[in-house]
Amino acid sequence: MRSHDLTPGRMIGVTFDHGEDFFTALADACRANGIRHGYIPVFIAGFSTVEIVGTRQRLDDPQAPVWDRVHLTNVEALGGGTIAYDDTHDRIAPHIHVSVGLKEHSATGHTSHLLAATVQFLTEMLIIEVAAPVMRRIPEASLYDVPLLRIGDN
Repeated sequence: MRSHDLTPGRMIGVTFDHGEDFFTALADACRANGIRHGYIPVFIAGFSTVEIVGTRQRLDDPQAPVWDRVHLTNVEALGGGTIAYDDTHDRIAPHIHVSVGLKEHSATGHTSHLLAATVQFLTEMLIIEVAAPVMRRIPEASLYDVPLLRIGDN
């Protein structure tokens, strides 16, 4: 366990437009506001399409991360996450999880890591900037190269 004192910066309210790619719009909002590190305490969204981590296959190694995708359409979503910065590629490295409900299936729910989404009608989000320390994602070789959040010098 590692913990760090974070220095909060600005709080930015962002609304995405119908038809936008979620991750492109998030990156654009961060770039426009100069945000490299932060967290998203909550967002609400409608997505026409969404891809989340999941599988219907038997897992050979239940401890290993799942890299397969589940494709869903016409969902309502509630999510949150963190924003680190990838200096190598000069872009944000968000880690977002969502709970989505399939509207035409009695709001049947799915919860997982968000891989892709297209906004349907709206996405409303708060981004809390972390002014210091820096936040990065570093692949952890002993954990299947999962990119883990590292804050400050850790």
